[in-house]
Amino acid sequence: MRLIACLCSALLLLSYGSAKADEQQRARQLLQRAVEYYCVQGDIAFAAFSRQGEFIDNEHYVFVVDTNGTLLASGGTSATWIGRDVTQAFEPEVRAGFRKALSGDEGQVLSAEYRWMNAQDGRVERKRVFFQRVGDRVLAVGMYLPRATADQAKAFLNRAVEAIELEPEATLQAINNLSARFNEDDLYLFIIDLRNGRYVAHGYNRRWLGVEFTTIKDPEGKPVGAPILEMMKSRSEGGYGYRWRNPVTGKVEDKYALLRKTGHLLVATGYYLGSQ
Repeated sequence: MRLIACLCSALLLLSYGSAKADEQQRARQLLQRAVEYYCVQGDIAFAAFSRQGEFIDNEHYVFVVDTNGTLLASGGTSATWIGRDVTQAFEPEVRAGFRKALSGDEGQVLSAEYRWMNAQDGRVERKRVFFQRVGDRVLAVGMYLPRATADQAKAFLNRAVEAIELEPEATLQAINNLSARFNEDDLYLFIIDLRNGRYVAHGYNRRWLGVEFTTIKDPEGKPVGAPILEMMKSRSEGGYGYRWRNPVTGKVEDKYALLRKTGHLLVATGYYLGSQ
C-alpha cells in the first residue's frame, strides 16, 4: 500500500503547479526523486539524503522531519540538527504547512516560505520549501528565491513603461493590486506623479500611496526621494544607488534604482546588490 501511495504522490508532484521557473522545477524534481527513493528504501534512505551525492543539486537538498518535528535527515547546513526538534527554527507559515501535511492525505504537495542561511553566500535569505508526507515522515526540498539581475530589471522597467503608455489607469491599478504581472523575483515598481511629487503606485507597499517622495529616506536617514527628483528634472531616464529593505530576504541591502519618465509620471524599479 505504501508503494502505491508513493507512486501516486510522485504523479501528483509532476502535475503540481506550473514549471514557471527552472529553480522551482529543479526543486520539485529533486523532491520527486527523494519520494520515489524513500518509497523503496524506507528510513534507510536517510543516509543517502544526508551525504553529498545524488540528492544534492547545487543549493537544493533534501531534509526529512517526523510527526514530532524531529529532523531525521538533511543534506544541507541543518545536518547538525539531526535528532533535534527543528520546528521552532521555522517561521509560523512553515510550521503550519508541516502540520497540514502531516494531517492531510499522502501525495499532497505543499509549499511555504521561510528564511535560512544560504551556505553558498553566507547570507540568511528567503527560501521556498516544497514538501509532502509519506507515512509519518515529511520529505522536503527548498530553493532560495532568486535575485533579479540588472538586465532583468531593465526589461521589467521597459515592460512597465510600455504598459503605462498603453493603458495608464489600468496599469497603475494593477501595480497597486500587487498583480503578478508587475512583481518578479525581488523586483517591484514604484511610480511618482511629477506634478505633485507623490506616489501614485507602489508594487510592494500601498501605504506609500499619496506620500511625498521628497520625504523618503533610507533606513540610515540618507535622503532618497529628494535627490532622485532633483536629478530627474534634467533627464528622461537615469539611475540612483541607495540602501533599502529587500522584500524577499527581509534585509536592508544595497539597491540600484532604474528611473524613466513617461508623460507626468516617473516610473522606477530597482535591483538589489546584496547586504554588505
